[in-house]
Amino acid sequence: MRITVLLLISLFFCSSCADKHDHKGHTPLVEVDGNFLYKEDLQAVLPEGLSQDDSLLFAEHYIRNWAEEVLLYNKAQSNIPDNGAIEKLVENYRKALIIHTYQQELIEQKLMKEIPEEELVKYYEEHKDLFKLDRPLMKGLFIKVPLTAPQLNNVRKWYKTESQDAVDHLEKYSFQNAVKYDYFYDKWVSADDVFDLIPASENRINQKGHVELKDSAFYYFLNVSDYRRAGEEEPYEFAMPKVRDMLINLKQVAFMKTVKDDLYRQAVKRKKIINY
Repeated sequence: MRITVLLLISLFFCSSCADKHDHKGHTPLVEVDGNFLYKEDLQAVLPEGLSQDDSLLFAEHYIRNWAEEVLLYNKAQSNIPDNGAIEKLVENYRKALIIHTYQQELIEQKLMKEIPEEELVKYYEEHKDLFKLDRPLMKGLFIKVPLTAPQLNNVRKWYKTESQDAVDHLEKYSFQNAVKYDYFYDKWVSADDVFDLIPASENRINQKGHVELKDSAFYYFLNVSDYRRAGEEEPYEFAMPKVRDMLINLKQVAFMKTVKDDLYRQAVKRKKIINY
């Protein structure tokens, strides 16, 4: 399908241009002021799975946009006679891009990707002031059951304890009776996300504890085993990805400073740096 569309476009736009230029094996589709759009360029951006009509429509829009960009660029060039400032910007960008690419390759090859756990913990402990919560978090367990569910007295007993036996009972019970069951004793979750699961209450928990609520159809049981308010220190488990990113960035900066220092010392030693 795609090949048919491209051949049709090629025949329509380029019946006489192929023998006038060296296209280095590419198939020209359109020429605008000596600039060529090739079949291979269009083929690379043409989405998969389009119908013939949609492919033709996409190709027409792409070719039109390409031609307009070429024309606008040529018009801009003819109206900006002094391109010195632009050439300087281009050269600076090219230099920055090459340096960045080289730095990333060096970092990828030379710098350890994994940071030991003890180093992460040490950095967290020494910089706790950097890790403050912008929203409350909690650990715990939540279960929602219909008012007509069986063994509600057992549920009231099981959800209030973190013992493995109680958790096992609740998990088995939830398979047949719970509308929703969430176990998060082992991870920090957004308190707001949990509160969205229960009816509005003026007595929302903001500390360890348990709550039982009901509406016209369901009971809601929530046990909060741990709670952190907004503004308090982030728990280490929650902060760890941020800690790792910070340490990696610091190591990259230090590594590149070492690389630059070594390059400078070698240049001085070889008398490549001349001060006038």
